[in-house]
Amino acid sequence: MAWFPSSIVNTEASAKPEPPPASRGASGAADGAGLHAAREQLLAEVAGLPSLPGVYRYFDAQGQVLYVGKARSLKKRVASYFQKDHGGTRIGHMVSRIVRLETTVVRSEAEALLLENNLIKTLNPKFNILFRDDKSYPYLRLVTGEFPRVAYYRGAVDRRHRYFGPYPSAWAVKETIQLIQKAFKLRTCEDSVFANRSRPCLLHQIKRCSAPCVGLISAPDYARDVADTERFLLGQAHGVIEELQSRMMAHAQALEFEQAAELRNQITALSRVLHQQSVEASSLSSLDQDVDILAVKVQGGRACVNLAMVRGGRHLGDRAYFPAHVEDGAALAAPREADADESASAPPVGATARDPGDDQEALSVSQIEARVLEAFISQHYLDLPAPPQLITSHAVGRELLSVLSDHVGMKLHATHQPREQRRIWLEMAQKNGQLALARLLAEEGSQRERTRALAEALDLACEDLDRLRVECFDISHTAGEATQASCVVFEHHQMQGAQYRRYNIEGVTGGDDYAAMRQVLHRRYSKVDEARLPDVVLIDGGKGQVGVAREVFEELGLDLSLLVGVEKGEGRKVGLEELVFADGRPKVYLGADSAALMLVAQIRDEAHRFAITGMRAKRAQSRTGGSRLEDIPGVGPRKRARLLQRFGGVRGVAAASVEDLCGVEGISKTLAEEIYRALH
Repeated sequence: MAWFPSSIVNTEASAKPEPPPASRGASGAADGAGLHAAREQLLAEVAGLPSLPGVYRYFDAQGQVLYVGKARSLKKRVASYFQKDHGGTRIGHMVSRIVRLETTVVRSEAEALLLENNLIKTLNPKFNILFRDDKSYPYLRLVTGEFPRVAYYRGAVDRRHRYFGPYPSAWAVKETIQLIQKAFKLRTCEDSVFANRSRPCLLHQIKRCSAPCVGLISAPDYARDVADTERFLLGQAHGVIEELQSRMMAHAQALEFEQAAELRNQITALSRVLHQQSVEASSLSSLDQDVDILAVKVQGGRACVNLAMVRGGRHLGDRAYFPAHVEDGAALAAPREADADESASAPPVGATARDPGDDQEALSVSQIEARVLEAFISQHYLDLPAPPQLITSHAVGRELLSVLSDHVGMKLHATHQPREQRRIWLEMAQKNGQLALARLLAEEGSQRERTRALAEALDLACEDLDRLRVECFDISHTAGEATQASCVVFEHHQMQGAQYRRYNIEGVTGGDDYAAMRQVLHRRYSKVDEARLPDVVLIDGGKGQVGVAREVFEELGLDLSLLVGVEKGEGRKVGLEELVFADGRPKVYLGADSAALMLVAQIRDEAHRFAITGMRAKRAQSRTGGSRLEDIPGVGPRKRARLLQRFGGVRGVAAASVEDLCGVEGISKTLAEEIYRALH
């Protein structure tokens, strides 16, 4: 994708109010005049936008991105937001907060769509339907070599090996590997293990591996099993079974009954899988070998997109996605009809005209679901491979399919009223999506009740429970070594992993938890504005830890009522914890079955987990740095020791070339390349 030079395409309109005068008495009038002048300037900038395709971004006074949108004509689309007073509608709420505008002109509407969704994923705007990036999808990898092995893999793919997938879950990959072991007996061991075997392993004993490591199968026969595996994974199971049947009959006619029985077992294993999937490979068209099924359900202000995958004619399972900002994003998204009408002339900025938001304040559930589905497809398939066939619960615009087809380099088809087997797949996806959304709503309801219970137990004056923010601290070390402090954040009724922080504690006596707590609290809150302070600061500890925290807050002039310590009860038993307050209030025992205590324990345990994992990583790095090597598949304790001895440490290993690494005993060229990539 290419865009025009930034000097041409990027425009910025600012509506930041002018600095108020020194006199506070006249500040209100001055602010009003400044805002009015800034608004006029913003409208003038909007009127000067080009009638070209592009992407626009709205910002508020704090610089936060409010909304990212695309347009066939920037002038017409952006002007539509400022043509009238939208009142208390969603679009009116957003427009009232706009103080700055940025636009980027592109060459086509297709480029605008791709850029829009890249920016949505990067900027996390407040009013767009947003699907947060999940972990990368797992693959089944066929590692090349004289005797290829099958392995679970997650990460970037390359051309050196064969990859099959992606799969919706790790369970689906591992189940497929088990099937391959039963039917084709391919090896799964690492190359280092394979090269040093002197006798068959347990997998061969239970008929899950043909033991090529000790020569119990010839290279040509193993290669034939590998080829059959590839054909099976590509959806050609029926052809594989027919070939196995022919070979079984040939062995039987030659009175080679043991070999015939082995092939019979293979056929049985493959047939059982096809039966379990309720799909006969021979009944599927070539278009149905690789299919994604997408079902959307909206309820209670939340949405679920359930993605089911069919690969090689096998239904591999599904995964549920829950977007953020559903109602706001659906209301603000331009309807397809409005986009199609953008060729009509736009009225002057400030004039009364039909607005894209007029029809969207009362969107039906079906319309919201359609917009959520298109948002998912736009964002999901930007970075992940798309199959040629999509089965969807709602119609997908031809324009979107055309853009994605150009992006992935092949023609994509979408069907939203399927028949026969496709209909069965879609009904399964819809049912699973409904169940996943029901579970989410139930969990969120329970978590909201816990938040409410905590606010009541601590007598917090929090008007909006959705904005209740709790930060919790914990200290972890091993006999004073590698001391680390953790800070975890609870907000919007859930843990906010992206806001977690770890602090390396230095300059204190090893094992002095009080000094470590004093340092982390001072570093955390010495530069934080009071407006950004949490509602509760939890300390994992009793009177001693809370006393240290009290001293820090007094030095910084912060409110002592924010500090709450979690003191373990008698016998340090779970459920007997008591809350200790820094402002002099008496201890509080909430009760073992208290919803508030459950939430406190959840936050405290998460802080403890986060601190321990950080401490262990720091400890391993400070000792030898060898953990980076042990994380590489195929590098065990012996190879790690040889590498460290040869090159004098991890830095020396990282500086070595592939050829240098191959000179170490037991390090093949393939493993040397893996080590080099892992350390660079």
